[in-house]
Amino acid sequence: MVTSGWLFLGAMIVAYGVGNLLQSVAAARTSPERRLHLSLLVRLCAHRVYLLGIGCQFLGFLLAFLARRELPLFLVQASVAAGLGVTALLGVAVLKWRLPPAEVVLLAVLSAGICGLVLAARPAPSQQLAAGGRAGLGIAVAAIAASGLFAARLRGARGSVVLGSLAGLAFGAAAVAARPLAAVDSWQRFVANPLLYLLIVHTILGQLLLGLAMQRGSTTAAVAAMDAAAAAPAAVIGLLLLGDRIWPGREWLAAVGFVLTLGAVLGLTRYAQPQHHHVHNRRRVPRRRSAAAAAPGPELVGSGTRPAR
Repeated sequence: MVTSGWLFLGAMIVAYGVGNLLQSVAAARTSPERRLHLSLLVRLCAHRVYLLGIGCQFLGFLLAFLARRELPLFLVQASVAAGLGVTALLGVAVLKWRLPPAEVVLLAVLSAGICGLVLAARPAPSQQLAAGGRAGLGIAVAAIAASGLFAARLRGARGSVVLGSLAGLAFGAAAVAARPLAAVDSWQRFVANPLLYLLIVHTILGQLLLGLAMQRGSTTAAVAAMDAAAAAPAAVIGLLLLGDRIWPGREWLAAVGFVLTLGAVLGLTRYAQPQHHHVHNRRRVPRRRSAAAAAPGPELVGSGTRPAR
């Protein structure tokens, strides 16, 4: 039987995939940031395409929140990684990205892993998180932010992977907060719950770290690292503390699906190639023109951006 949770899950994958693509385009058009600073988000918000991407990501987050009311955390978090496949397909179709064969194979493995998790997951309501768990989420904010201050100095693919991983830890912590929060039965208790504010802080921190990661060059590497870091810790916490369930006899399928999913996203951090090149601050150097060339006529002007590959 297909419940509303499964419908929310499918729509979430599409929303995250479109949001990743739009945000990566905006990050490539924004001057690179060398620090973990909110000024990057301010500059990114000057691009309408980034705001559209944020809108899609917010929709994906809302759909994931609703899906977590009945679906295990390991399934929802792993399915977020399936949005990377949507991003890659749209990048190839719309932006003419060129994916190496290794990326294509890993995306296929990712799809197989998600299918295994879907078949193994057993819907169940969440248990509430104890006070110690809430304190741990608070400590995680400081630890991830402190790590991000140092990771922001990294460049290239290494920077994409490390910053993407930190973003994933932040988003994974937000997911842990969201699972029990989605089970709250009244608006007053929802607003008064400290998990709501932990969720908001972790989400903002993760968004900032993801923007920095995407600026380092490879969207697939940044998002894959993020998805891997978000899925693994959240899956363990969900099974141990939040009452996540697997259908009896399908534990092996859940294990295989999770290993395939995690292995695929880790592989993508290794084999993904840059799709964007920063040209935001490139100066146009005027060429010397001869008297004949000075005559009125059409003039070629270098564009501020190039098609992403």
